[in-house]
Amino acid sequence: MTDVPQPNISLPFFHSYGIAAHFGLTCDIVGSGSTFVSVDEGLTERASIVKKHPQVSLLPTQATLSVSNMSHQAVYAQDEYGRPFIILREQSKRTRLTGLDAQKSHILAARTVANILKTSLGPKGLDKILISPDGDITVTNDGATILQEMEVQHEIGKLLVQLSKSQDDEIGDGTTGVVVLAGALLEQAEDLLDRGIHPIRIADGFERACAVAIAHLENVADTIDVVGDREVLLKTAKTSLGSKIVSKCHDQFAQMAVEAVMSVADLDRKDVDFELIKVDGKMGGSMEDSKLVKGVVVDKDMSHPQMPKEIKNAKIAILTCPFEPPKPKTKHKLDITSVDEYKKLQAYEKEKFEEMVQKVKETGANLVICQWGFDDEANHLLMQNRLPAVRWVGGPEIELIAIATNGRIVPRFEELSASKLGSAGLVREISFGTTKDRMLVIEECANTRAVTIFVRGGSKMIIDEAKRSLHDAICVVRNLVRDARIVYGGGAAEITSSLAISQAADQISSIEQHAMRGFCKALDAIPLALAENSGLAPIETLSEVKSRQAITGNSRLGIDCSQSGNNDMREQFVFDPLISKRSQFLLATQLVKMILKIDDVIMPGAGPAEE
Repeated sequence: MTDVPQPNISLPFFHSYGIAAHFGLTCDIVGSGSTFVSVDEGLTERASIVKKHPQVSLLPTQATLSVSNMSHQAVYAQDEYGRPFIILREQSKRTRLTGLDAQKSHILAARTVANILKTSLGPKGLDKILISPDGDITVTNDGATILQEMEVQHEIGKLLVQLSKSQDDEIGDGTTGVVVLAGALLEQAEDLLDRGIHPIRIADGFERACAVAIAHLENVADTIDVVGDREVLLKTAKTSLGSKIVSKCHDQFAQMAVEAVMSVADLDRKDVDFELIKVDGKMGGSMEDSKLVKGVVVDKDMSHPQMPKEIKNAKIAILTCPFEPPKPKTKHKLDITSVDEYKKLQAYEKEKFEEMVQKVKETGANLVICQWGFDDEANHLLMQNRLPAVRWVGGPEIELIAIATNGRIVPRFEELSASKLGSAGLVREISFGTTKDRMLVIEECANTRAVTIFVRGGSKMIIDEAKRSLHDAICVVRNLVRDARIVYGGGAAEITSSLAISQAADQISSIEQHAMRGFCKALDAIPLALAENSGLAPIETLSEVKSRQAITGNSRLGIDCSQSGNNDMREQFVFDPLISKRSQFLLATQLVKMILKIDDVIMPGAGPAEE
């Protein structure tokens, strides 16, 4: 092997790829001119480079190549034709965390996300302002919304986002609490790992403690009469709304949520069809102007300003087919060579559309709601024939109108008949403010189970947050219809569960007892956060309430966030559905167990871990 002069390497052909070689360099083989020879990753011997590329001979000399003002050690080589190559050190060596380091990294990521939400927990929780890449602003303290809008890059952080979404999809409330609990459990797990306890034993202990907590909550839960005692439903809905932006008018919103759910609830099957509850909003007015409509509100108006604004005893034709004069379709054309022919075509279209209008009127319909639009000429003919119509109504609204009015959607105009018409006692057009924005309200429907909650507010941001708040309240009432058992909020459920787990841990001799006591401390994180967010001394407040629970056995004692002087949550009407609290415990425990069982993260292209 002979030394060759160091070549003038052209920088445009420099490319960082990365291999591991015996001399500790991660590199590419880059040649001058247009020749490029790549060396596979994972090489550990200099000889293997020659073996895979026999035309390459490595020279012992080293050269320094300056790229973008950075100095990189390089090994100089040439192939059998004498073409020079440089083997460059990769700029940054990939690392991979394994074992205890990986678990601690995951715990740190999860705790970071949980700590963001901790200040939003409870009735005195603070809001977060979220700014999207487009500049849209969202102000909320809803855990699921905050995590959904956040750009979480860490893989474990994404698991917490999915945890909150699972709680939101299944229960609809408690999205902040479940993430805070998961973060507290992982914090305790880290302490146990530092004490040398195996992660599997920790996970088993947590699962055992969770089972004890759920069994204890089922024992102390109270059952309410959903049908006869709506007052408890109202109080539970108010508890959900207490931390929201609508808290100043939570009486009104709780009333609307309860009425909406009970209007559509099937009490025999203990089920609530959310498709029958529509939450809509319009900017303007105040939140006190929000109301519940026993029917459907559509953000459309009559297609012609001279059409009647109010129709009583409406018979509604619901069309998803075009309602207009016949038009030539795609790839068809009409050859019109004179004015007379054009007039004949116009007269033909008018005649055909008038026949369509007449057919609608013969069925007994006095209102047409169409998913498609129609042109101004057709609109004028409808007005002349005194047939009110609404155009460009969206698909979900069409379905809701059909359900509410007991009508049938007509996909082909030829199928229209009197039996497919929907009926409503009153259809009216309402306008708002000085802008005269108009909407259509369909009331006194044949199917009284369809309802709309119409929200007003001073800005779009307030309306969006009010909708999210209503969603939580509606879900809470729905949960009580499904399972009428309640536990008490204000951290009372967590404190009594913590005491029960502590007693159970005293009877266990195995190492899982330490994990169970860690679960107790994690449950205390919820009342601690409630006290801290309410401006109370957290440790002192929790110690006092917990000791009173232990002495008196009263599982209803919790954190007095409103500082009323009474810690009995039943007297303060702070209720939580049992299935919501049970879901929080189960989901948080399952996620923590999964995170503890992860000891390695393998990413595409990652090299072996550094020693």
